[in-house]
Amino acid sequence: MSPVDGRPRGRRLRDRVPVRLRHHWKPAGALCAGLAVMLYAFGDARISPYVTSASRVEADTITEDVQGTVGLYDTSVKHSVQLEYKQTDFDKMMKEFKKDGTKDSIPADLTIDGVFLQDVGIRLKGNSTLMSLRGNRGGGGQGGMPGGAAGGGMPGGARGGGMPGGAQASGAPAGGGEGAQGDRTDQADQGRQDGQGGQAGQMPGGGRGGGMTQYNLSADKPEELPWLIKIDEYVEGRAYQGEREISLRPGSNAQVPVNEALALSLIDGTGEPAERFGFTALKVNNRPTAVRLMVENPDTEYAEAVEGESVVYKARAGGTFDYQGDDPSKYETSFRQLNKVGSQDLEPVMKLAKWVENASDKEFAADLDKHVDVDSFAHYVATQNLLMNFDDMAGPGKNYLLGYDLNSKKFSVLGWDYNLTFSGDATAGPDDQMSMGGGMGGRPGGTGGKDGDTGGQIPEGMPEGMPEGMPELPEGAEMPDFGDMPGAPDGDAGKGGGGGGMRSGHALKERFLKLDAFDSVYKKAYRDLYEKFYASGKATKALKDLAEQVTRAGVPAKDVESAVSTLRTTVTERTAALAKDKEVTG
Repeated sequence: MSPVDGRPRGRRLRDRVPVRLRHHWKPAGALCAGLAVMLYAFGDARISPYVTSASRVEADTITEDVQGTVGLYDTSVKHSVQLEYKQTDFDKMMKEFKKDGTKDSIPADLTIDGVFLQDVGIRLKGNSTLMSLRGNRGGGGQGGMPGGAAGGGMPGGARGGGMPGGAQASGAPAGGGEGAQGDRTDQADQGRQDGQGGQAGQMPGGGRGGGMTQYNLSADKPEELPWLIKIDEYVEGRAYQGEREISLRPGSNAQVPVNEALALSLIDGTGEPAERFGFTALKVNNRPTAVRLMVENPDTEYAEAVEGESVVYKARAGGTFDYQGDDPSKYETSFRQLNKVGSQDLEPVMKLAKWVENASDKEFAADLDKHVDVDSFAHYVATQNLLMNFDDMAGPGKNYLLGYDLNSKKFSVLGWDYNLTFSGDATAGPDDQMSMGGGMGGRPGGTGGKDGDTGGQIPEGMPEGMPEGMPELPEGAEMPDFGDMPGAPDGDAGKGGGGGGMRSGHALKERFLKLDAFDSVYKKAYRDLYEKFYASGKATKALKDLAEQVTRAGVPAKDVESAVSTLRTTVTERTAALAKDKEVTG
């Protein structure tokens, strides 16, 4: 009781502290003081996580695998895909994409070959393919990238296609308002009437100068947009026939990319992994049906299917292979680990980049086989040349995967995204480097190619970071803004991250081709694959089968024949040119 007013006296502050803490206050005080010092000294330091576990278990597992009525990629049957979503979700997604390039998923209901899946995720997929959706930011219109001009002074006798942003070889401007757009549309229509290739309505892969097709995409035609369907976006652990992601590739109906399907058909059976594919009729909400190419998207299951016990890393479009120090977080904008996340990390990629950058030519030639499966790599490099694919690991899209075998401790390089195959020069040989526009930038480190080749030098006045071998543009034509496409979380262009735009070149491939030490293994792989792809007649047979698949999917036979005939010409020219090359036939 208080001696003054009789009220109970409150507990003193020290009495409120637990007895044990009062008895051991000195260690507790020392701990607090130490934490304060560490916070003051290292408060702005970055903590980088390192995975030290040797576990090889895949953490992200499928818990619900929905089985369908027919095989998802069974090319002998007719497929159908239907997507239904709220228009308000779609409008919001498109608004955000046009504003800053963000490509977020929205919920949709999927019916695939009669099997209903509620709440899958769908989002836009692509880099340069999506330029026309963002107005004048990078072109738009249908013509395509350089190398598609019908004559018009393009190097290497380019034919078919159109200039960037839809500008024609006559020098029509790529930008402008409705008037300019109308002119470009009229010219594209005239091109179709005259039988010129590469305009809207022709499939990609039109032989010499086929170039990069720039599709005229529109939010009003969602059935033509390139989509990534994510089965487990909103239902964790769900898959459809073991697949969590399905890619609907750019191009529809008469523009469906048969060239990509042909490339995948040829790679299949050579010992290297190739995505499975199939043609399907796609219906979005109440829109008309469009025929599309659906392709297996490289994801966890694709990585786990790679032969051996491997960790697979997917290169990002805006990334780099440069060594950036020993902090793993600095490589996350360049590579995404597809499998064994949590038990393995990016350390092997860091070590490889460091070794490639620092090794002398002598060391590179002597020790490459300690870091890379040389036979497999030779196979990969030869495949890209034979299929006339400039947008491989050294292309602006960085379309490749690194597979690290946990047993051999060696890397292999895996290809994906073959929609720009058969778009280079059909006469290119094993020592010629494919480049955008159908020209050839010579072998790295060499004196250049042939037929007026510039040796891979970028013409004066071209934007920094563009691929080698780019032709000059006609007066008034504009280049797409590659620098406005930073790398997104999945390797596509999007918001944040990135390596300052899309750059071509890759030190591993360039050094491999430059040194004579690897010439024999590369040429052997090249000859073997030439026999399998072309000399055996496989390419011609595969193209005939693909034409039947596209017709079965719903494209009118006359449109299929019109488009496939151009690709057939390319295959014929390629086969004939390589048959005359002593390096190839021996």
